[in-house]
Amino acid sequence: MKVTLSALDTFESSFTPLVVIELAKDVKDETKEWLKNRITMKKKDGGAQLLFRPLLNKYEKETVENQNLYLVGASNIRLLLGAEAVGLVKECNDNTMRAFTYGTRHNFKEFDDNNDDFLTMAERQFIIKHELENLRARDEKMIPGYPQAKLYPGKSLLRRLLTSGIVIQVFPLHDNEALKKLEDSWYTGFNLKYQPIVILEVWKRACASMTYRWGTLVMKRQFEEPRPGFHGVLGINSVTGREEPLYPSYKRQLRIYLVSLPFVCLCLYFSLYIMMIYFDMEAWALGVHENSGSEWTNILLYVPSIIYAIVIEIMNRLYRYAAEFLTSWENHRLESAYQNHLILKVLVFNFLNCFASLFYIAFVLKDMKLLRQSLATLLIMSQILNQVVESLLPYWLQRKHHVQVKKKVQALKADIDATLYEQVILEKEMGTYLGTFDDYLELLLQFGYVSLFSCVYPLAAAFAVLNNFTEVNSDALKMCRVFKRPFAEPSASIGVWQLAFETMSVISVVTNCALIGMSPQVDALFPESKTDLILIVVAVEHALLALKFILAFAIHDKPQHIQLKLARLEFESLEALKQQQMKLVAENLKEEGGKEKAT
Repeated sequence: MKVTLSALDTFESSFTPLVVIELAKDVKDETKEWLKNRITMKKKDGGAQLLFRPLLNKYEKETVENQNLYLVGASNIRLLLGAEAVGLVKECNDNTMRAFTYGTRHNFKEFDDNNDDFLTMAERQFIIKHELENLRARDEKMIPGYPQAKLYPGKSLLRRLLTSGIVIQVFPLHDNEALKKLEDSWYTGFNLKYQPIVILEVWKRACASMTYRWGTLVMKRQFEEPRPGFHGVLGINSVTGREEPLYPSYKRQLRIYLVSLPFVCLCLYFSLYIMMIYFDMEAWALGVHENSGSEWTNILLYVPSIIYAIVIEIMNRLYRYAAEFLTSWENHRLESAYQNHLILKVLVFNFLNCFASLFYIAFVLKDMKLLRQSLATLLIMSQILNQVVESLLPYWLQRKHHVQVKKKVQALKADIDATLYEQVILEKEMGTYLGTFDDYLELLLQFGYVSLFSCVYPLAAAFAVLNNFTEVNSDALKMCRVFKRPFAEPSASIGVWQLAFETMSVISVVTNCALIGMSPQVDALFPESKTDLILIVVAVEHALLALKFILAFAIHDKPQHIQLKLARLEFESLEALKQQQMKLVAENLKEEGGKEKAT
């Protein structure tokens, strides 16, 4: 029997909470009722058709302080239909990965009508997030109770509620049993374990194997919905036939080239200006040292580099906020397009901000001693600052809050579900994991510090390994105990970051060959003709790059067994399409034959 969304009940009194919505304390009752109706309303009427209830009932609210916390979930059938809507890919009984459909649900491994664990908790929360983000205004002109919070057809309701301060946050709950297992395997033992090696060609193959197993490699791009921040006039997408906001691309291009591009160029100029101030400080510190020559002035030589390293970190973080605002203002339809434009803006600035001084020292000043000193200072300072800001400080704040929540829960009356209440109250104050962007960026910059000038300061690799060993464990601790659980974001690869790492590796080959050619030892081998030295350096550099690209061509991005499975899946999809077309032709011929017989 075919099950439709309109047949589902959205008023179950008890359900497994998956996502928490926190409202501001002074939100009006009419706004709460409107939000509840939009979340529980049937899909055909513009709702999300989910389950929704407050964390505390009216009697429990009298026992503890009023908390505007609400739990969101969904029935099992609703989640299965949602999995089909988002194009979720699961493993079939024949060991292939296919897009899940409710009609063929029994063809998938471990599916049972009485088993609610077919979808993982991360997949269920991803479906809930997708449905909440795609709640869009229809005929509402404003959020009820808040005339200043204007709405227009196609506007994301969740986005407007967040920007208006009505909704404080939306977050998924941790799975405590799974979390305990992760803690035991990730960081409790603090053992040196195998980690994937960031070798780019081999990583592509490992990435393809993992994403195929997770079902994200074969997720179709057409299922990518407009991002929540995308706005425009509500209309019909000419490709998908779905109702969604439409926005002219020429307006986006005007914003990019007339506003974003000049702003980025201005920031790059400001970064270079700060760099020249740093060199003035270096010259001043060197002059003081040459005049006195004491041990104190010897330490003073490192002060400009330390100050510059701190300034670089501050500028990177400030620019990141500005880049996010501009990229959001450009109004990109897809999340992938938004991320690509954001990454491009941030990478250009960070590359210049972090490495321009090192290139200037290496190829303009040609001071290898100062290059070695500056490289060591920038690398070590960036690692120390990242560990303090991203690990130690958040962990200390979270531990302090955990103690406060424990005391509050122990004071509650026994008739309250203290376990769920404690979990929600604890997790709502946790830090928010903002995605993998900062992690990728940190690794890319570290990769640049290590590889761009490795021949000048080989010890940089040792510092990077030591930092990464501690960061693997500290990041695991953060994900388990410091941050809220992040929503899953299906992806087939690391995206544009792969290109960024490959570009950095190409630049590294060029810079290291040039630095080796500039070294006194090599220069002494060609005392008469510098032209021969330049030609040999260029030839070696071209040979190394040629070897790199030959290896990239020879090593397939996907292992053989993954290629075969993907080819088989494509063949079966074409065969199914042919069968469907033949069936339609047969039905049309039968209908025409019936008409002729009737006449």
